[in-house]
Amino acid sequence: MVAASGAAGQGLVRALDICWQSVSNSAGHRPPAVSAKGEKMIKWISRSRVLASCIAAILAVACGLAVAQDKKVKLNVANNYPNTLPVVGESALWLAERIKRASGGTIDIKVHEPGALVPALQSIQAVSKGSVDAAWSSPGFYSGTDSAFNMFSTVPFGPSIPEYLAWMYQGGGLQLQNEMFAKHNIHAIVCGIHAPEASGWFRKEIKSVNDLKGLKMRFFGLGAKVMEKLGVSTQMLAPGDIFQALQLGTIDATEFSMPTLDQRQGFYQVAKFYYFPGWHQQASLLDLFINKAKWDALSDQQKAVIELACGDMVREVAARTEGTQYKAMMEMRDKNGVKIMRWSPEIMKAYEKAWGEVVTEESAKNPNFKKVWDSYSKFRADYAIWRDHGYLQR
Repeated sequence: MVAASGAAGQGLVRALDICWQSVSNSAGHRPPAVSAKGEKMIKWISRSRVLASCIAAILAVACGLAVAQDKKVKLNVANNYPNTLPVVGESALWLAERIKRASGGTIDIKVHEPGALVPALQSIQAVSKGSVDAAWSSPGFYSGTDSAFNMFSTVPFGPSIPEYLAWMYQGGGLQLQNEMFAKHNIHAIVCGIHAPEASGWFRKEIKSVNDLKGLKMRFFGLGAKVMEKLGVSTQMLAPGDIFQALQLGTIDATEFSMPTLDQRQGFYQVAKFYYFPGWHQQASLLDLFINKAKWDALSDQQKAVIELACGDMVREVAARTEGTQYKAMMEMRDKNGVKIMRWSPEIMKAYEKAWGEVVTEESAKNPNFKKVWDSYSKFRADYAIWRDHGYLQR
């Protein structure tokens, strides 16, 4: 038996002594004028009640002992998104609160605004170097290190939320992500997945592929490589820098996120043509990135608390993002004069063709990308029989 220590340990020993005495005493008590058979029944009931009470008390003390043994840990988290940005920024704060409550206060997470600790687009890199404890971001923001990290963030012409999660958790995606980040001194945990994004804000209607040529556009991830093949000059900008760049004309167009986030950013003040569907991001993952040394220093219980809180955040983010987009779209359409547009079949075909070329090129020059792509594409091919028959074709 493991020796108990401290006040909680002494409490556990005392509880065991009291319970043993109570059970023993209950065995010797004989009420007057009771038959032998009745006496046995009374003894059994009495012992059961005492024993049940003891078990409950011991469990309570034992749980207190487990919590007491965990050292308090403070993690400073660099948020890639403004803390007030709907869902993707706010969710870092929601996660911190869940972890603090579930850990009994032994894990205290402080979420810092972009730029407060490190430049926003350098948050994951800073985790790798140990400059910050953790970051709230998406794997695609680490793609400058290896383009394969994009695959764990979002994939053009990719799956919806259920299928993406299925590949990550059942098809080998998570294992590949863990292997890759471990080489960079990072422990990454999936903590959210959100609804499809819009595919861009434009100052004028895009009637053909030719209308895209020469545009300067903020674009994220692998979708940026697709746009470049169609003549668009793309650049990555941190979320907090996009509106000013669009307003000043540094960029001609932008994609950013879902309608609720785009509305908060105010893009409709500059550009009125709002295009769908978000072929480049049908589902997108959010992760908590923790420096490996910091992660290894946590107790097993503290690690479990973080993992469970992140699992709950996957549900929270998915539900919130799916359940709120329609309102933002209607408000921008009715109050701000936004024209909600849908890409023509011809332009969609051009995007998809360009995406195929990007996959071929990335697979040829990056072994890691090819390895991840092979896993992803095989899973999707196998999954197709279920997707095509299990779901209504809408």
